[in-house]
Amino acid sequence: MKVINFDSEKSKKAFTVVSLFAGAGGLDIGFKNKGFNIIWANDIDKDACATHRKWSDAKVVHGDVSKINLEGIPSSDIITGGFPCQGFSLAGPRKIDDKRNALYKYFVELVEKQKPYIFIAENVKGILTLGDGCILEAIIEDFSQRGYNVFPTLVNAADYGVPQDRWRVIMMGIRKDLGITSYIFPKPFPKRVSIKEALRNIPEPGVTDVCQAGFSSRYMSRNRKRDWNQVSYTIPAMSKQVMLHPSSPNMIKISDDLWEFGKEGMTRRLSWQEAAAIQTFPPDMIFEGNLTSKYKQIGNAVPVKLAEVIAEDVMLILNKYVVIEGQLKVGT
Repeated sequence: MKVINFDSEKSKKAFTVVSLFAGAGGLDIGFKNKGFNIIWANDIDKDACATHRKWSDAKVVHGDVSKINLEGIPSSDIITGGFPCQGFSLAGPRKIDDKRNALYKYFVELVEKQKPYIFIAENVKGILTLGDGCILEAIIEDFSQRGYNVFPTLVNAADYGVPQDRWRVIMMGIRKDLGITSYIFPKPFPKRVSIKEALRNIPEPGVTDVCQAGFSSRYMSRNRKRDWNQVSYTIPAMSKQVMLHPSSPNMIKISDDLWEFGKEGMTRRLSWQEAAAIQTFPPDMIFEGNLTSKYKQIGNAVPVKLAEVIAEDVMLILNKYVVIEGQLKVGT
């Protein structure tokens, strides 16, 4: 049995979380709902920080993480973060040397400095194959050299109570001295949540709640509508790319990469409130900023219900610790 020094006063409080690239706080809300204490968060998006402050008691710092003094970040039990994924995405240019891909190194530096019990990193599916898998291997090795076993899992949020197909890689990093050498992500739920269930109590939106921009050739290159009894397509961060409300007419395929709208009925995108509901944000969530910013914050977030699944599993791991006389005893 291993024994790790532990602050007995700290053990009386909720496990603490520091959140990098926090956005509006989808991941953080999930952790808070499962009993964690979010004490510090950071994002480069000013509106997202303002949104985060609306619901949390954390100190929320707006700014570029690369310009933040790590010494000023409070020590925590858990570090979370969805480091910028644009350079990793399958949908955009997949540049190995994209400078945004290097931002994860600041995440690594903070993990090395604070040595939390566990860290959680979220990213897009494309990270699995970027550079023929070399990028993910390098990221895992970076954390391994700093004392962590890293377990990446590809999951679909639709399998965990989120009414949308949303594939993401969840990296669970567990400190090696805790003796955990394998990890399996929780099993999918037996039932999926439909769009109809998700939007049941969402009122009809006003004109200013829905993106009214024109539909680009990119938008018209594929089907953008799912029916009421299905899960939604992935909620994107770009307001112009938000999918259609299920009451809209069906889209009709004309040829490869070309669709058109049906003629009967009104065609409209999801409102920001509807997009937030599909991302499983609380119904009373207040998002700061203009309409474009609201859609962006919602689309960039980790769905709250998926975050709760992650947080609950992290808590199960931490609950294997037994505090005796000011020490954290890790069971065999």
